[in-house]
Amino acid sequence: QVQLVESGGGSVQPGGSLRLSCAASGRLFSIGIMGWYRQAPGKPRELVAVVTTGGSTNYTDSVKGRFTISRDNAKNSVYLQMNSLKPEDTAVYYCNAALNMWNYWGQGTQVTVSS
Repeated sequence: QVQLVESGGGSVQPGGSLRLSCAASGRLFSIGIMGWYRQAPGKPRELVAVVTTGGSTNYTDSVKGRFTISRDNAKNSVYLQMNSLKPEDTAVYYCNAALNMWNYWGQGTQVTVSS
């Protein structure tokens, strides 16, 4: 069964840091672009950051300079290092990846930034 399994997340004060991890598992023939999305209550899901197989990255403007996406192709994993977190970063974060040329989503992990 091909799937994405996320870990990390939690609650942190403004200015704090968190690291999200996501690993692809199952019978994998190819892994394409990987990324992170988020969805805050009452808002649509939005792209946070993506990374290609070659390591090229792209970020939404609101997280540039604070978040860093990376991937480890040997471990079929993608990571999101989140620094200088703000209350507006509070959301459910979802891992996304093209696995075997199909689009997959992780189960989501809650990130809450509050004092």
